[in-house]
Amino acid sequence: MSNMTYQGLSSLNIALIHHPVVNKRGEIIGSAVTNLDIHDIARAAKTYGVAQYFITTPYTDQQQLVRELLNHWQTGHGSTYNPARKEALSIVELADSLDEVITTLTEKYDRRPLIVATSAVLRDNTMSYEAISQRIAQRDPVLLLFGTAHGLAPEIVQLTDVTLPPIKGGTPYNHLSVRSAASITIDRLLGS
Repeated sequence: MSNMTYQGLSSLNIALIHHPVVNKRGEIIGSAVTNLDIHDIARAAKTYGVAQYFITTPYTDQQQLVRELLNHWQTGHGSTYNPARKEALSIVELADSLDEVITTLTEKYDRRPLIVATSAVLRDNTMSYEAISQRIAQRDPVLLLFGTAHGLAPEIVQLTDVTLPPIKGGTPYNHLSVRSAASITIDRLLGS
């Protein structure tokens, strides 16, 4: 049985963080928003009943790109050309920062959500998929963070309450696209 309740929506919210993240050398950077990340993660999130999908970037040019894409699919030609895409993108919200997302969700739920990081490395504050899934089933608000580039910056990880275990594929290679990681993670948390 699925954990989704209340009109098909769970209490799980996700955020795709574009700043601050790290590059392959571990330096703090801001990454570019990509069209595929917006569309593909929104489609997976909508399929599983994620309440909201936040895209965070402080960069005005990147925010404009997101707005143009959302406008095309929600009110422009794309809204009639592909209504399924319009529906998937209906849960996407743009935010300047993680702090803005936390404030928005705290107001929505009248309490701060449990903030959960994803990571390709095992961390000390790891909580199992089952335990997080149980919190979602109990309608506890959860905010799941995905990092772009080579992952979340340490300052973002420090704001989190817990971290999910890394996704392991059975080989030494471990560098999934964020779209793939989001789909796998959402399925593990909300799948039937």
